[in-house]
Amino acid sequence: MNNSPFIYLRGLRHAEHTVFGVNEGQKFYFDPQFGRRMAYSSGQQVKRSIIEALNLPFAAITFNWEIDKKENKASQKEPHSPCDPTFSDQLLGGYMKAESGSMTVKRRSPLSISAMRPLHPLLGGIENPTENLTFDRTSHPEHHEVKVYWLDNKKRGAELSKDELEEWLTSNRRSLPNRAFIQDQTRASGLFVFDVAIDLRTLFCVSINRLEPELFPEIEEKLRAAGWIEGRNIFGNCLICPREQRETIIRSLAKAIVNWRITSNQARTFSLMETVALAISDNANQIAYAIRGDLREDTERLQAVPKIDETAKAELFITPIASSYIVGSVGSADALEKAENRLVELMMAFDYENQL
Repeated sequence: MNNSPFIYLRGLRHAEHTVFGVNEGQKFYFDPQFGRRMAYSSGQQVKRSIIEALNLPFAAITFNWEIDKKENKASQKEPHSPCDPTFSDQLLGGYMKAESGSMTVKRRSPLSISAMRPLHPLLGGIENPTENLTFDRTSHPEHHEVKVYWLDNKKRGAELSKDELEEWLTSNRRSLPNRAFIQDQTRASGLFVFDVAIDLRTLFCVSINRLEPELFPEIEEKLRAAGWIEGRNIFGNCLICPREQRETIIRSLAKAIVNWRITSNQARTFSLMETVALAISDNANQIAYAIRGDLREDTERLQAVPKIDETAKAELFITPIASSYIVGSVGSADALEKAENRLVELMMAFDYENQL
């Protein structure tokens, strides 16, 4: 690799019968070429998982609420971060604070992170048939509470008393099922990729441009007092994180990028999401060539096969699990450790203090 100010990484993972996001079920988008629903984990979720895997102190976030006295309702407003790069999540994740009556500060994250999506539309997606969630009170029927309400004009009314409920069940010859089902709980399985681009020019450099500020004046003073030195990168004057702090963050960031996991999926849908291979390069096209899905036309129906291409101009780190999914792949048990060390080496080698 040359002295490019960018590091590009592509990771290939295997996911099995899992859910990436559980707020409204498995997220998906539609692939128009192959007519398939594509399960994915958003770039924001991947970024959050990487930041959480840093295992470094986080900045405290302020959550803002407004209460309407007249309607007696509380509404949540935009949360505010301290916009303080001494915290690794602020330095790496970026921030913005725009508040009425105060200056606006904004730092763009030096990490660009894609969604984790199928390697190819034919190599990963949403499982069918769908699965139903079940709540069951058959084993201890007297232990669980049952509440029944009158419904009038589609509006919930008063709760039925025990006598009213028994009378209604008897007169209508009805019973209340002892199981409840939540329909259409889809799952994701297959081979999934994610991409990360690291901009070394801004990784540890925070702009002190007054026209488009990244720092509040009091935070700038705090950084200078903490040993941040003034320098200059391609974007202008900046403050540069001290070397000792840089080295600590670099090691944590390399480990987080290689070993992050989605921790918000439900316990019953846990998947190891094991890493099959990683590709690292200073050329975005080369990591796309290195790990890809190839179409096959020598079968009765259109199929795709995963491919790890060692002729691409990228460094490949292949794990033993690759042989389970990619014919001819040979991996090593220390592949991820080597990938982590290579990321550390590349980030350490960049001259943050003498970019121009």
